[in-house]
Amino acid sequence: GRRDRAILLLLAHLGLRAGDIVQLRLEDIDWKGAWLSVTGKNRRETRLPLTQEVGQALVDYLQEGRPRTDSDALFVRARAPFRAFANHCAVSVIVERALHRSGVKCPSRGAAHVLRHSAATSMLRHGASLQDIATVLRHRSIDTTQIYAKVDVTTLGQIAQPWPGAQPC
Repeated sequence: GRRDRAILLLLAHLGLRAGDIVQLRLEDIDWKGAWLSVTGKNRRETRLPLTQEVGQALVDYLQEGRPRTDSDALFVRARAPFRAFANHCAVSVIVERALHRSGVKCPSRGAAHVLRHSAATSMLRHGASLQDIATVLRHRSIDTTQIYAKVDVTTLGQIAQPWPGAQPC
């Protein structure tokens, strides 16, 4: 459970891709600087902040949950042979199981991607700009970020001001 919790928190809080999780190595964590180095789809390295909650989950996994192995992969399989995940599908399976346990229906697209979308939406709700969200998600185009950061239309309707001169329907 410690491994899965750490993975879920990385996906949900930092908006990582399943492939990012697979590619993470032990040396990608800067404990003193509280950073996590991630190399994404475009092979561009980005440093993301390591929050207290995510950092503690990683410590718990590394100290009490990660089996002994020669692998430098941050996350390894829970059953022997203890090696890195073969691909991003293993991460999606972890998320699918967690969503199923919590009673959430999983969409047809990768389950891990749901948490990436949720992270973007949460950042938007907490006042982050689309540019800030694009930076965290490592998008080159703000148009891509707009797809991820879904707007809560109901909440928007509660705060929207009437258009001057417009008559209500």
